[in-house]
Amino acid sequence: MTKFTDVTIDKAANVYFEGKVTSRKITFTDGSFKTLGIMQAGDYNFGTNEAELMEITAGECEILLAGETQWQTIVGGQSFNVGANSSFDIKAKTIIDYCCTYISE
Repeated sequence: MTKFTDVTIDKAANVYFEGKVTSRKITFTDGSFKTLGIMQAGDYNFGTNEAELMEITAGECEILLAGETQWQTIVGGQSFNVGANSSFDIKAKTIIDYCCTYISE
């Protein structure tokens, strides 16, 4: 899906890592939500409460999921899943454009 319709967008951004990662929450009419964001090149660690689908819409990164030992390369057009109450490390090689979908289990 390249466009979202009938959504509410939070005006204020979520800002992480001294402004190097930002996102905005979009809420759908059914109450589900996603975040759309930009990540500057760098190394980051994120924790999760809910399961997440991370879609990398542009850029290149490497990810290491909690409990894994092998880094995976992810490029624009690819995605990865992160379990609830987990974490992942990400090495953004370029500026990353991403969409995060939160999955209620």
